[in-house]
Amino acid sequence: MKFADFIRVGAIKADLVAEDKEGAIRELVAGLVDAKDIEDDEQESIIKAIMKREELGSTGIGRGVAVPHTKHPSVQRLIGTVGVSAEGVDFNSLDGEKVQLFFLLISPPDRPGDHLRALENISRQLRDDTFCRFLKQAKTAEDVQQLLEEADNNQFVS
Repeated sequence: MKFADFIRVGAIKADLVAEDKEGAIRELVAGLVDAKDIEDDEQESIIKAIMKREELGSTGIGRGVAVPHTKHPSVQRLIGTVGVSAEGVDFNSLDGEKVQLFFLLISPPDRPGDHLRALENISRQLRDDTFCRFLKQAKTAEDVQQLLEEADNNQFVS
């Protein structure tokens, strides 16, 4: 699975302004609403589902990265977005560091394989220090999109 299979380009946020976990999640979900990938009336329900998942344990996986995700019946297929925070957000990460890179995923409850393949792709790509460094420096959604395309084309190989 590649980023192009699930990342909604119109929802990428290269300039997150949120200062806390819920704010970052709200900003990312709002991007998916603005891009018409989720219905406005589902926004709060999706945010609640993601926050409930965060209660089980932070999806801040360390090294400045978080992968908030949930399964939700309002989506027909796996969708996701990317957010970059220059300042970083306190996300209760496993390593205690602030998060600068966010990969938010929402998948239908009946497609767990897609969800797992997307998480696997994200974690594999994020092992590459160069990819992470470039993403954290991205200033525009176009910059982020280009880096995701390069990762899809195996231009970052650890």
